[in-house]
Amino acid sequence: MIEFKNVCAAYDGEVPILKDVSFTINDGDFVAFVGTNGAGKSTTMRLCNGLLKPTSGQVLIDGVPTTELRVSELARRVGFLFQNPDRQICCETVRDELLFSFKAQGNAGPEAEERVDQIIETFGFDPAAEPFLLNRGTRQLLALASIIVTAPPVVILDEPTTGLDFRECEKVMRIVKALHEQGTTVIMVCHDMEVVADYAQRVIVMTGGKAIADGPTFEVLRNPQVLAAADLIPPQVVDIALRLQQAGAAPASVTSANTLTEMASAIGAYCAKGGAC
Repeated sequence: MIEFKNVCAAYDGEVPILKDVSFTINDGDFVAFVGTNGAGKSTTMRLCNGLLKPTSGQVLIDGVPTTELRVSELARRVGFLFQNPDRQICCETVRDELLFSFKAQGNAGPEAEERVDQIIETFGFDPAAEPFLLNRGTRQLLALASIIVTAPPVVILDEPTTGLDFRECEKVMRIVKALHEQGTTVIMVCHDMEVVADYAQRVIVMTGGKAIADGPTFEVLRNPQVLAAADLIPPQVVDIALRLQQAGAAPASVTSANTLTEMASAIGAYCAKGGAC
C-alpha cells in the first residue's frame, strides 16, 4: 500500500510542485495518473519510490514513511520504469542488464540466473546483444524486463508507451496487464488516453500540483468538468458518448459502459437503430 498524506514537494526548496496531495493506492490496484505537462505527475512518481522526499506531509510504503526507508529497501518494494529507457540501461549485454538488479541487491546466484533465463525466454531477447544497439522499442522492453525480473510488488511506469509504434505499445501493455493480473500493483503516468481507458482500473487526475479527481476510470473520463479543469481530451469513443450525454440522447448502455469496446458497441447499436450520431 502507498499512502500520500497532505504531501507538498519542491525541488531544491523552490516553488512547490505538489500542494497538499492525499490518496491511497491499495495492493493490486492499477492506477493511471493523467494531466498536462507540469501537473505534478512525475514528481508524484518520484515521491512514491523515494527518489524525492516530501517537504511536508508523509509518503508511506506499507505504513512506513519513505524518509525512514533505505534506497535499497525501496528498490525491492517499488520498481520504476523511466520514460527514457536509456536513463536506466547501463550494462554491456542484455543478460548483464537483467542480472544487474540482483547484483545490486546482493542476490546474485543460481536462482537469479534461473529467473533471468525465464525473462529472456518470455521476452525473446538475445542475451548477448548490446543494449544500446537495440531499437527504441526493444530498449523499452529491456528496461521494463530489468525491473520486473526481481518481482517487486509495485511497478511504476512513467509514460511507458512514449516513442513506441502501435505494435510495440501493444506488446508493452500486454506484459504490464499480465503483471497486474498476477498481483503486481501498477502505477502509470500516461498521456495516451486510449491506453489509460484500455488498461487502467482507476484514474487520478492532476493539475497545478493537486489531485482534483480520483475514481474508476470511466467514471472520471465521463466527467466533462474534470476533463475541462485538467485540459484533457478523452478517447474519441468517450468524446462521442459525452456529446450524446450532453445532448440528452445517450442511452443507458452508453453511459454505463466500462470499457472502450463496450462503449463503442453501445454507440454503434444506438446509431444502427436510428439514433442521432
